[in-house]
Amino acid sequence: MKNYKTISELYTSNGFPPPENPLLGLVTFEELQGCTFAETEFTMDFYKIALKKVKSGTILYGKTKYDHDNGSMAFVKPGQKITMSDIELTEKGFMIYIDEDFLMNTNLYSEIKKYGFFDYEVNEALHLSPKEEETIWDLFYKIKLEYYNNQDDFSKDIMLTHIDSILKYSQRYYKRQFLNRATLSGTVITKFTEILKLYFESGKLQKEGLPNVKYMAAELSLSARYLSDLLKQETGKTALEHIHVFLVAEAKNLLVSTDNTVTVTAYQLGFENPPYFSRLFKKEVGLTPTEYRDQFLN
Repeated sequence: MKNYKTISELYTSNGFPPPENPLLGLVTFEELQGCTFAETEFTMDFYKIALKKVKSGTILYGKTKYDHDNGSMAFVKPGQKITMSDIELTEKGFMIYIDEDFLMNTNLYSEIKKYGFFDYEVNEALHLSPKEEETIWDLFYKIKLEYYNNQDDFSKDIMLTHIDSILKYSQRYYKRQFLNRATLSGTVITKFTEILKLYFESGKLQKEGLPNVKYMAAELSLSARYLSDLLKQETGKTALEHIHVFLVAEAKNLLVSTDNTVTVTAYQLGFENPPYFSRLFKKEVGLTPTEYRDQFLN
């Protein structure tokens, strides 16, 4: 599978016009008319921010189909696998490629890693309203103005400021998307609980240990980061916290209905470290497992 180490290599291989800056690439779809992607599967050693509409074809990111019914944004971090098949793009769209070296010695070098949507799958793309799309395009054009305006000592800072604004607006719009898809998140919470219940009843807790967020996300066909962000927005708790709440509820039942020791109860629930189980229980309930059991015996 092809890996593009530099933005220039990507441009050259796909017949794009040469980048003005080897560490930062801006491409509008108008410029790509007649260009075809040389590779159907590839990875890149740099970031990509894209706003696109796809007339036809399929884009996969990891193993997940890209939802492209509306104008939407996708965020790709270095090393992510992209698969494309028979793609036809509309004229309205852009791509921003950012080499990590371009971010060196700037706040955005570390800040960009905090934006969770770079860990989302492409089917979890950001779908923009017309007004939101207008805002993003306005920021892109400001970056483009600096990019092609004989770059000087101020150009980089100005472009990074606008890129950061795109990321901040995207964070805001994702929260709006979570709220607008409240029905979806309600369904996810229900399915999340059902999966945990089946996991517990099947004996997997004892055989395979505690289920992690990655396992739960895979069962729901979501990325781990998107699942946690979705649940956090809707319920105030992350996916891991929901797992803990479920396990503590099961622990309460076992402590009251059996004579098993706290250690045995911890092992029954898949905890390899009983003291960790006791700390988690007290954090959620306000009492240790022993104190919780005692209040029912006295």
